[in-house]
Amino acid sequence: MANRKIGVIVGSLRKGSYNRQIATKLMSLFPSEYQVEMIEIGNLPLYNEDLDTPGNVPQAWTDFREKVAEKEGFLFVTPEYNRSMPAAMKNALDVASRPFGENAWGGKPAAVVSGSIGATGGFGAHHHLRQTLVVLGVTAAPQPEVYLGNVTSFINEDGTITKEDTVAFFQGIIDGFVLFTEQFYK
Repeated sequence: MANRKIGVIVGSLRKGSYNRQIATKLMSLFPSEYQVEMIEIGNLPLYNEDLDTPGNVPQAWTDFREKVAEKEGFLFVTPEYNRSMPAAMKNALDVASRPFGENAWGGKPAAVVSGSIGATGGFGAHHHLRQTLVVLGVTAAPQPEVYLGNVTSFINEDGTITKEDTVAFFQGIIDGFVLFTEQFYK
């Protein structure tokens, strides 16, 4: 198994968000050979092409683009806001896909996990995110599709997972993504 660099992008900016807690748990389940890093998106100014010119590029964009470029795959974990992905997630995708011809996301594998306190598990956000990833040249793992509904039924406020079968399910998500990633790079 290769020593892969995986970036984790969480759509919720809230410090104690369920999706951040889910992402943290998922990160702990990767094989030790993998280098997994959460890449923060909350400090990125909104994408504005007027700023994407020499001498005007915000340092936060430059730093983010470099982190994305060095990764060999991504785990996206997102809530759903108004039947779509959060604005911060879309902005992060836009920032690292620009300027034209310098898409840092492209040609890499990804897994998408959506979570919600509601029953649908972030279905709308999940599919809008996948749709955007296609345009960016990111190959999202077709399976498993992961919609985590009713997250308060299996996660405590401190982020601990309360059910063993949920931990086993999470391990299956990571095992599937690792297999997909290794096949992607063959």
